Order: sequence, then C-alpha cells, then structure tokens
Amino acid sequence: MPHRVLDGLAFHVDRYGMGPPVVLLHGFTGSRTTWKPLVRALDDEFTTLSVDLVGHGSTGSPEAVDRYRMRRAVDDLAELVRAIGFERAAWLGYSLGGRVALQVAAYRPEVVSALVLEGATPGLSDREERAARVRADEALADRIEREGLDWFVDYWGALPLWDSQLETLSPAQREALREQRLTQRVIGLANSLRGMGTGAQEPVHDRLAAIDVPVLLATGTLDRKFTVIAREMAQALPAATIRSIDGAGHAAHLERPDAFNAAVLDFLRTHRRS
Repeated sequence: MPHRVLDGLAFHVDRYGMGPPVVLLHGFTGSRTTWKPLVRALDDEFTTLSVDLVGHGSTGSPEAVDRYRMRRAVDDLAELVRAIGFERAAWLGYSLGGRVALQVAAYRPEVVSALVLEGATPGLSDREERAARVRADEALADRIEREGLDWFVDYWGALPLWDSQLETLSPAQREALREQRLTQRVIGLANSLRGMGTGAQEPVHDRLAAIDVPVLLATGTLDRKFTVIAREMAQALPAATIRSIDGAGHAAHLERPDAFNAAVLDFLRTHRRS
C-alpha cells in the first residue's frame, strides 16, 4: 500500500509482517527506509508500518506550512493508521519522529498502545528558548531555499551531533546516509523546520504524567544531551523504561542496530504479553 491520500496529501507507507501493529517514524532528513533492519527483526511477530513524514521521502511536500504544523501532522498520522485498518498501535519514533510519536501519545492517546522514543524530547518549556529556536529554524529554512540541498546536506552532516558516526559507521555507510539525505526536497525540509521544529511545536511536559501506556526511552551512551532528557522524561512518565545503547550516539538504530533492535523487540514482546 505505498500511498494513502488524506485530504489531498499522499503518504507513503510500507507495511510488512503480521501481528500487532507498530508505527515507525524517522528523523529529520530521513525516510521510512531507515527502519529496514528493524523491520526485518520485527516482521515475524509484528506488523510494521514505516511512514514517510510530511515533506520527507515519497510523501508529499505541500507548499503551505500549515500542513506541517505538529498538531496537524499528529492528526494526519492518527487518521492514517486508522485508514489502514488499526484502531491502536505501538508507536516508535527517532528524533523528529520521536517528538511526533510523543505528541501523538499526548494528543491522540486513543490510537497508542505503547511508545518507543529514541533521541526524543518533549519540546522546549522556556518561552525565550523556544522563540530563539524558531528564529534559528526559520533562518536555516530560508538558507536551504537560497543555497539548495547540496549545501544543506554538507552543513547538516558536519554537525557535532553526528561525531560518533565517524567511529560507529563505515565510510560506505556514511556516504549512503548522505545520498539518502540528498533525495529529499528543499520545500519539504524547509517547511518541516518551520512547522514541526523543536521551537515551533507546543511542549508537552505537562502532559507526560497522563501518558499511561508502557514507554521505552532509548538513547546512545555517547548522546549525553538526550540521555539527560530521557532521564527527565522517565521521572514524569508513569510507565517508562530507559535502555542505554552502549557505544552509540544520537542515531542508535543506525550505529548499533543489533543492540537497538533487540531492546525494541524485547520491549514489544513484553508489552504484547501484558
């Protein structure tokens, strides 16, 4: 079922396996293909729905920023899963996808049975910090539109956030990741920053206590910033477990896939039995 159209926007979804459904949401500049190793690990026991988020991969990239607003994206994804035939699912998200999955749990809890968050955050609670991030993301979006995708992919790939990948990924893997980023569209990435950026989204710190489904918080041990954030979220969430992936940075699913996939499979099996 590669495409499902919701209110004029065509979403690309890959469906594999059998069993309870798991929705997989990639990070910024990513696509559904990032989950191929995890899909293979899950497809004997679970149905995976790997979704290209709005503005990414093979899903559409509307000109209007409003279609990228976080609350609109949350409602679209909830309705997408229902249109496919599932009332509830486990939701797994990485980075941007983790923020989206957490917002789904906060605002559309009726479609969530469990939650896996990798390198995610509930947002920025400080208003001034949020405003500064909005300005920075708007400036970056404008520059992407001015200077193009090649410039942006080089800029993005040089961020300190990815330093661990110089050790954890081979040169061939890093080049494949770069090529995958180059398949994106300028308007999709720019509007994603404007509509779904960390500053643009509403923070959900005050909603964490109401998320009563099982939650797995996965972070790489080398990703110190998001490890701290995960610990803070675990204190507020009623049913959270933290799994640290040794020797991984921000993208543990890429850098240490075997350990990450094993942690997710163990969590989902436990959730399914309960």
